[in-house]
Amino acid sequence: MPIYTKGGDKGSTSLYDGQRVSKDSLQVEVYGTFDELNANVSLADKFCQVPKNVEWLQWVEYHMFFLQGELATQHATTFQQNSRMITEEDIQFLEHVIDEYTASLPAVDSFILPGSSTAGAQLHVCRTVCRRAERLLVKFMQTHFVRPEIEKYVNRLSDFFYIIARSEDHEHQLRVIEDQVIKRYCQAVKGDQ
Repeated sequence: MPIYTKGGDKGSTSLYDGQRVSKDSLQVEVYGTFDELNANVSLADKFCQVPKNVEWLQWVEYHMFFLQGELATQHATTFQQNSRMITEEDIQFLEHVIDEYTASLPAVDSFILPGSSTAGAQLHVCRTVCRRAERLLVKFMQTHFVRPEIEKYVNRLSDFFYIIARSEDHEHQLRVIEDQVIKRYCQAVKGDQ
């Protein structure tokens, strides 16, 4: 069975509820940007060295389908009848992770470079794509109703990517220091022989 439908050959696409809109509509731009974000999150989780971070990023990837699905529907109630939606509990989960890492990581009192590790750098890409998607969402909300939970979730999501990036960078720095200590120790042992 082919993956193409030919339905979009004339510049329109179907939303979740079957309604057709132009491919250049703001609605398509919004959920398409979250789709781009999700692909970047998937890449980020492959670079992560902290198993808990991989687990949390995959949680976000899964929940991104709910977010995109709702945004790709003209009426939220249509989506709600057939799928799960982003909830206050999902927002609280992100806040819990952010608070936990903020308390455990070294304090930051200035701007930081976007990623000293590959995972950290990719997570900062996620953060910036998320902010772009959020700006589009806010613009979309000027003419369309979007549940407040979606707006709050997206706002927390960029902070989540930031703190996970810091976690990965911190872990990377610890490994670099550990490698340097081992290297110097080995050199010192060789020198004593």
